[in-house]
Amino acid sequence: MQEIGYDDDVDLDLCQAIENIIGEKIADGDVDDVFDIILMWWRSDDDDLIDGLVDAQATLKDGGVVWLLSPKASRPGHISPADISEAAPTAGMHVTSTVSAADHWAGFRLVGKKNHS
Repeated sequence: MQEIGYDDDVDLDLCQAIENIIGEKIADGDVDDVFDIILMWWRSDDDDLIDGLVDAQATLKDGGVVWLLSPKASRPGHISPADISEAAPTAGMHVTSTVSAADHWAGFRLVGKKNHS
């Protein structure tokens, strides 16, 4: 698993829980490898979401998943689910599910258009 968009506002408890489940550290965004899962922290003041999703796929294995984490509706940096659903197809992906990932973060599971799992 690779993490993109890490900043001082990420949910460290969520990161620790993920590392406990996968049994290893989450790789930094600058690691040059391919991954089954990309954990993408994204806020409204980050770069263009479409560009971010396209860039995230550069290190994503075929059939892999991007978990896009965005601040929840009442939080600074919130991105509306409609904006995410609109950006995903342009980046060659689609949203398959959403979750409450942490107290302040919503999670959106995105897969490539060819991957329907």
